[in-house]
Amino acid sequence: MNTRNTFRAAFGWLVLSFLAACATTNDLDIAAIRNAEITNFRAPDGEVLASGQPTVSQLGIAARSGVKHVINLRTAQEQVDFNEEDVVESLGMEYHSIPIAGGAGVTAENAASLQQLLDRLDGEPVLVHCASSNRVGALMALTAHADGASVTGAIAEGERWGLTSERLQQLVRDNLGGN
Repeated sequence: MNTRNTFRAAFGWLVLSFLAACATTNDLDIAAIRNAEITNFRAPDGEVLASGQPTVSQLGIAARSGVKHVINLRTAQEQVDFNEEDVVESLGMEYHSIPIAGGAGVTAENAASLQQLLDRLDGEPVLVHCASSNRVGALMALTAHADGASVTGAIAEGERWGLTSERLQQLVRDNLGGN
């Protein structure tokens, strides 16, 4: 093979590698999702977003903006007036459910379940929600503490994810042995 053919082969391989990398890069339009005004929307961790309950229209915006998965932390008893699983799947996203029954469901086990699911999704864009994003934040606070954060640091991490309820903040502190 002469030098010109070697160069063409190398260049072609480089172009294909670049195109393959672009095809697997997630293009998440966080600004469009933020503009949808989903209750207590947060974008604390790149491809993992948190919020309160989105509407059908807001789920559509999330799908068009690059979200691939929706994780619903609400229980069946508190579901809204539409079948969220059907809507999410009709929009081309995958639906996941980890029912967290209020403060009683804010446990280390449920926090670990959420983190394991996020790990399995391997960086694909995901929206995690409950009614207000407080349970999302509470579980993320427990995860932060399990990863070595102080109680104060864990609460701060929970706030980044939507933990605004003083009652749930206190519940997290109590679970972690803090005041």
